[in-house]
Amino acid sequence: VLKNLNQKPLLQWMIERVQRCEEVDKIVIATSTSNDDDAISEWCNNHNIHCYRGKLDNVLARFYHAATYYQADIIIRLTADCPIIDPKVIDEHIRFYRQNNYDNVSNGPEMTYPDGMGVEVFSYLTLQKVFQQATLASEKEHVTAFIYNHPKEFQLYNVKYQQDFSWIRVTVDYPEDFTLIERLVNGLLPNSEFTLEDIINYVKKHPNMININNQYS
Repeated sequence: VLKNLNQKPLLQWMIERVQRCEEVDKIVIATSTSNDDDAISEWCNNHNIHCYRGKLDNVLARFYHAATYYQADIIIRLTADCPIIDPKVIDEHIRFYRQNNYDNVSNGPEMTYPDGMGVEVFSYLTLQKVFQQATLASEKEHVTAFIYNHPKEFQLYNVKYQQDFSWIRVTVDYPEDFTLIERLVNGLLPNSEFTLEDIINYVKKHPNMININNQYS
């Protein structure tokens, strides 16, 4: 997440986009206490970004304690491998959550948005219930796995995009992903506030781009 894209780390790209959200009050980076993540904590401190450090393997506990520390009432879970997430997509999910009576609103597990636009919205009380009841290692490693493992206990809503674009991969887990993001961003600049629609339209005009990282899913 600290790899530079145009002299700016991917984490900064993501934070600057999330800062444009109208419905987000506070951004907190929830990283681990591992020495490997010291650089993330230092970067956050140098850029006045809230950073909470918790257990490396128990990400659920890390989220719960971070939410408790910052007195969150609604939590928007974003993953830092999504550096060009669209703030409008985040806001739309939050508004839908607030206007309806669901425990969890997300655009997964059945994805129709491009991979790299993942958003989950849930309450502190829901997170607390998950933290208290989750027992499996996989449920502690993945914050909301317990929710999906117990669908009868939670009211879930899977937000669908107007068309299935899940075949577009704009998340960064592999070197090929970074190559695609780099080409995409440089193709869309100087418009640094490009939207999901801008991304989709650019990929449509340059369909061969997908070959860069389509071996991953």
